[in-house]
Amino acid sequence: MSDTKPQLRTVQVVRYVTPLREGGSLPAIAEADDDFLYVLKFRGAGQGPKALIAELIAGELARALGLRIPEIVFAGLSEAFGRTEPDEEIQDLLRASEGLNLALHYLSGAITFDPLVTTPDARLASQIVWLDCLVTNVDRTARNTNMLMWHKELWLIDHGASLYFHHSEQNWEEQARRPFLPVKDHVLLPLATELGAVDADFRSLLTKERIQSIVSLVPDEWLPEGEARQQRQVYVQFLTTRLAHSEVFVNEAENARKALI
Repeated sequence: MSDTKPQLRTVQVVRYVTPLREGGSLPAIAEADDDFLYVLKFRGAGQGPKALIAELIAGELARALGLRIPEIVFAGLSEAFGRTEPDEEIQDLLRASEGLNLALHYLSGAITFDPLVTTPDARLASQIVWLDCLVTNVDRTARNTNMLMWHKELWLIDHGASLYFHHSEQNWEEQARRPFLPVKDHVLLPLATELGAVDADFRSLLTKERIQSIVSLVPDEWLPEGEARQQRQVYVQFLTTRLAHSEVFVNEAENARKALI
């Protein structure tokens, strides 16, 4: 596990392939100028740039912890890109998303994780539950697992619903110290019997410097004008505060798991 600053490539979108209508933000499969396919997340959709920020930070935190995440890239969308799109809803989305967007490498042939078919070991389940408690990811339930099986390995996707404190006007410091109550619905919670050991390991890996290096990847144009530095610092402080009080969300997860037994 490297301590070097993460680097994200930048690609240019050259072809809109097909929308993925499962989600409200209307992501799409698109082809980039490197000839690869990506799942493209639009800055002009749904929750706007904040969803992209959550996707980026949570995804790269997961990668830093050794979990499998498709490559995340910045994806440029030119002004002319949406002119030939016949669907008015998609055309509006493309126009609202000109500039820098986010995309994840498309895992061709991957299938949706099914807990009735695949049973991750306790260590991996505990790692994923711990991560989702840290970043307050409300979107890893049996209804929508946001995990894929690809080449017989478990991959994590779709973290745009994480870090939901940034959608609220409530004090972020207070929210950073709160237990993560939605963990009771986490699809892997019944298997997460090693949360204490994972907590000790992951706390040592996520140093403040590592968190800062990941947050520093967030582009200025996704943040309020003139406030980029301050906003990045809020994300760093939220995560480091939450990490310093990880026993709060670990205990909540342990109690929720015991209640299921």
